[in-house]
Amino acid sequence: MPLSQQFLEISSQVRNWGRWGPDDQIGTLNLITPEVILAARDCIRHGRTIPLAVGLEHDGIQVGFVPGRDNPTMTLHAINEGMDPDGDPDSFHTSDDNVSLGLQAGTHWDGLCHVSYSGMVYNGYDASTITEAEGATRCGIQHLRSVCSRGILLDVARARGVDLLECPYAITAYDLDAAAEMGGVEVRAGDIVLVRTGRMSLYHSGGGMAYCLGPGQDGSNAGLSLSTVPWLHAHDVAAVANDTLAFEVYPSEADTLAVHMLHLVDMGLTQGQNW
Repeated sequence: MPLSQQFLEISSQVRNWGRWGPDDQIGTLNLITPEVILAARDCIRHGRTIPLAVGLEHDGIQVGFVPGRDNPTMTLHAINEGMDPDGDPDSFHTSDDNVSLGLQAGTHWDGLCHVSYSGMVYNGYDASTITEAEGATRCGIQHLRSVCSRGILLDVARARGVDLLECPYAITAYDLDAAAEMGGVEVRAGDIVLVRTGRMSLYHSGGGMAYCLGPGQDGSNAGLSLSTVPWLHAHDVAAVANDTLAFEVYPSEADTLAVHMLHLVDMGLTQGQNW
């Protein structure tokens, strides 16, 4: 099925291919300059740290709906195992384990190689650069290296006067502006934007199945709409994340997972889920 006219118009408006050169593989993270990092440092008031990741649990956020997205499993290879050949109980002993998991089993950033359409990934690289033998030879997540910038919380649920957005609510550019105004923040180039829908509260209260199915028990998702894509581009946001499994509104507005395609492929804007 051809892509919608709305999608094509937004794509032409926000596409960053070549903006940072023909060899670029990190997209909008280029917006995090030394000046942006220094400005972020100047925002620190209390020096406290706040973890934003869910725990890696065997009964975590994944419930088997997508093959390969498995929760962690742990295998202990050694339990208080001594290394002294004579079995001296006072010698060095060790415990060691192995953890296997799908890379979407917790809080994560999507690599730009995660999504393709029309045979292309970000910056015009051919999707065939992803191979079974080598993985992503272009636009892999390893190119992110260290990421440090100012984080901005846009609490859309609170700005709308609710604890949890109804599903499938499509968050608009107006909602982002309203949340920024409520929080007294101005989004600047190089910022990392965190959007709160309230969905993560379902995981903490009811576990992975409640989180995946949502309040209507139908898998629908409140998330970012197509109208937010030009907004994020205009504000030169470096990365964006939220507290949902799907990130964007689901079922999709028109083209399936169009926001993913526009962010990762056209803009080179990495998305974070399950924050």
